[in-house]
Amino acid sequence: MKHLLIVDDDKTNLTMARNALSDVYRITAVLSGDQALRFLASNIPDLILLDINMPDMDGYEVMTAIRKDDRLQYVPVIFLTADTEPETECRCLEAGAVDFITKPFTPLVMRSRISRVLELEELRSSLRRKLDQKIQEVSDMRERSSHDGLTGLLNRNTASEKTDKILESAKSGAMLMMDMDNFKIINDVYGHAAGDNVLRMFAGTMEDYASDGDILCRLGGDEFIMFIEGDKTKEELGKLAGNLIKDITARILNAGYSTGTTVSVGISRYPADGDSFLSLSSAADKALYFVKQKGKGAYHFYREEKADEKKREESLVDIRYLKDYLARSDANNGSYILNLESFNHVYNFIRRVVERTDSEVHTILFTFSYVVTEAYDSENVLEMFEKAIFTSLRRVDVSTRYSGRQILVVLMNASEKNSVSIAERIMGSFHDIYTGPEVDIRYEIERLERK
Repeated sequence: MKHLLIVDDDKTNLTMARNALSDVYRITAVLSGDQALRFLASNIPDLILLDINMPDMDGYEVMTAIRKDDRLQYVPVIFLTADTEPETECRCLEAGAVDFITKPFTPLVMRSRISRVLELEELRSSLRRKLDQKIQEVSDMRERSSHDGLTGLLNRNTASEKTDKILESAKSGAMLMMDMDNFKIINDVYGHAAGDNVLRMFAGTMEDYASDGDILCRLGGDEFIMFIEGDKTKEELGKLAGNLIKDITARILNAGYSTGTTVSVGISRYPADGDSFLSLSSAADKALYFVKQKGKGAYHFYREEKADEKKREESLVDIRYLKDYLARSDANNGSYILNLESFNHVYNFIRRVVERTDSEVHTILFTFSYVVTEAYDSENVLEMFEKAIFTSLRRVDVSTRYSGRQILVVLMNASEKNSVSIAERIMGSFHDIYTGPEVDIRYEIERLERK
């Protein structure tokens, strides 16, 4: 049954109204505006019958208080009045009433008018629900179109719009462009579901370090952007980038993905390095590329790179000085151990040499099988094995860590027989220095042939 609140200071009118309506509706009757408002503070009826002429607080005053309460904004109100003047009718409607009933009322007419008002209100409520549903659907569509479906971060277009909007009034800011190192290995070794999990961890770590108003964006793949408004010092930005690298790398390892995956960060600053999302991201991307070329897992500021370039542009050197300068990073003993991207360039260079000279070059692929225990630490195993490689090979040889379970070695000018001896020497050197849990290591040898 629909619930009706009747407000009238005349007990006779209340009794007549109750008798006329109680067989169809649930009735609450009160004698004053004050009683009505106290009741409405904790109840929401389906309709209110409200007398106009009452002492202390008349119907118009009660109506004003009702319309100020957001909970009651859709509750229909019918005024009860003995005044049949057109001005009174007009004032009732202007106050927000949906109808009015003259007193003394006719029960049949009262029931008919109440029924019609409730039917119309039911129709309006249905339309409001449908409209709210459509508004929510549109809002959801906008949310989906502006955010990355996997991580929930902003997509590139939305991040660009929001950043440019902030830059219209901002005095300073900074952009961090982040890229995961060796992310493809996670997909290759553990599957794409694991890759998606790592991307969500990346986004979660960014959110942990973000402040209100920061723009967090997934550009695509394993590339992310954070734009920070405000005047942060170089030291503060460096600390933020370092913490992000440290925490993301730790989370990946703690999740069990032993692939050497870490994060590289390029940093640009507004307004020194750009005045828009496009120019700042371009500068940050160049700084990120610098990190990638220098070994990954670190951060770099765009201005530092430009300063180095400008210094080089303003000076000329002879070839002897340049040879000395480039050789300063040479360890001067042992083999080269490179990251996978740098190794790829060296490998292709060696392959070209083999095609032109038919040099005898062999590759050794070491594969590790671990017995997982509490003392198990794959990173320690790989570090010890790389140390064994470094001390066992010549300076012309090169190696890389392909994943948490494989290391590839290239041996220059080595026969297959010599390659077997070298592989065994590496294994022996490893077992001399390694004292951890048992590790099963197998290797495959193959000659690098001409095409």
